[in-house]
Amino acid sequence: MFTNTKEIEIRYAETDQMGVVYHANYVIWLEVGRTALIEELGFSFVEVENAGYVSPVMNVNIHYKAALRYGEKAFVKTWVQSQDRLRTVYAYEILHEDGTVAATATSEHIIVKKENFRPVSFKKLMRHGLINTLKLRKTQ
Repeated sequence: MFTNTKEIEIRYAETDQMGVVYHANYVIWLEVGRTALIEELGFSFVEVENAGYVSPVMNVNIHYKAALRYGEKAFVKTWVQSQDRLRTVYAYEILHEDGTVAATATSEHIIVKKENFRPVSFKKLMRHGLINTLKLRKTQ
């Protein structure tokens, strides 16, 4: 399984009144991790979007396990959990510097035509040279 790990320096603005990272910031970090993984795999969603496609989030699940605080570093570990004809599910672990799991998560994405939001199969994108699902499947 191919994974990417992205370091996040926790900023004061990302914490709440209790001094811990506010829960909504984890969703932003998932996007940072997913983007880093996609780029490392050699894909460009800029090219996909310029061709008229977008990739909306269909579902996000986060399980919080141990608080992160200002001044610490978090590490977002991301990989492709599964992929079928239309959907990709990314899995994540958000870790403390010592490797303690702060949160686990998944996000489900599809690719749709920008003009009408109709789902598009990965085969169609492959035919247009925009994405290579075989590369994703080989990493699992």
